[in-house]
Amino acid sequence: MGHLPLGWSALKHLIVLGATGSIGRQTIEVARRIGLPIHTIAARSASDVLLELAMSLPDARVCVVDPADRQDEFRAVLGERLHLGKGSITEAAATPDSTVVNGIVGAEGLAPTLAALYADNRLALANKESLVAGGPLVLQALHERDGELVPIDSEHSAIWQCLQGERHGDVSRVILTASGGPFLGWNVDELEAVTPAQALDHPTWSMGPRISVDSATLMNKAFEVIEAHYLFGFTYDRIDVVIHPQSLVHSFVEFADGVVKAEVGRPDMRKPIQYAITTPSRLGTEFQPFDPVEAEWTFAYPDREAFPSLELGYAAGRSGGTATAVLNAADEVAVESFLGGRIGFTDIPRVVERVLDRHEARRPLGLEDLMAVDAEARAHAREVCASLER
Repeated sequence: MGHLPLGWSALKHLIVLGATGSIGRQTIEVARRIGLPIHTIAARSASDVLLELAMSLPDARVCVVDPADRQDEFRAVLGERLHLGKGSITEAAATPDSTVVNGIVGAEGLAPTLAALYADNRLALANKESLVAGGPLVLQALHERDGELVPIDSEHSAIWQCLQGERHGDVSRVILTASGGPFLGWNVDELEAVTPAQALDHPTWSMGPRISVDSATLMNKAFEVIEAHYLFGFTYDRIDVVIHPQSLVHSFVEFADGVVKAEVGRPDMRKPIQYAITTPSRLGTEFQPFDPVEAEWTFAYPDREAFPSLELGYAAGRSGGTATAVLNAADEVAVESFLGGRIGFTDIPRVVERVLDRHEARRPLGLEDLMAVDAEARAHAREVCASLER
């Protein structure tokens, strides 16, 4: 990834952002399994889940963006361990000599991503929006400082591992695998009637609401194409996508001589999380052995007509600059409207396309400028959603 690895022995602090989400909870499980103390846990709200985690980690600092009406309750239980406000998470990410696991969902994850990198920390990234919305700013931080960026997403972790020991110039293309979501094989007419409950029922992964819907529309894979571009520096014509419902092959890397590498295994996010934390070491843990004889492997090309979000992602990525931030913002608003029953499933890419069509992409001047673009895109997306309400 362009920087010397900190290494397992050099890890002093583990910071878990988005501690109550799927990635955060699994990170804490991994840390406990390998005997790694946790320095800080952080979450958006003062939930019962966060309080339970905090009580189980008596030495950890606890950061809450918005405690709402539970500030006094949390303060009474946690005392000086409690840190409040949006700035508390950014400050936590900048703790020196840390590995920061960013499992925050949404564009809010960009500020702590930049804080971690500018503090020369290792950033184990699961927050897609950091690269989708702020890719140019993240690359700038990596160029200016000595922070280290390692991926947690299973697909990007697979590519990263396949590239180790290889020359990037020898790569002809990378191939991201996608489960296809719950509507694999459905046509456009069938997708018109999709309900939120159906979209949230992912056949392979247990994820939050937005990412589950994004997986169903293939927008999640569009985001991962953009992430792969920023993580590894490949042009979009060297990044392909195939549907692989079993989620056993997590990605392929094809080289100039025709050799293809792949990272294969049962779907389990704890594996890429652990490797992101401990790399370049591999710590032995209990796991269920992979049996290639019992495994079923099938692959297909994505249906880009029924799932136009994938092509929207490629188009935004090729436009570059602020276009991918607009893609993310418009999608987030559209997914929220769909989950609220205000627009239909197939309206999601329609909203995104209209917002993108009105935007003129440019290079963001900084975080504040990018957030202004994000806000403008969200406002436009709400207008489009309102015009489509059923």
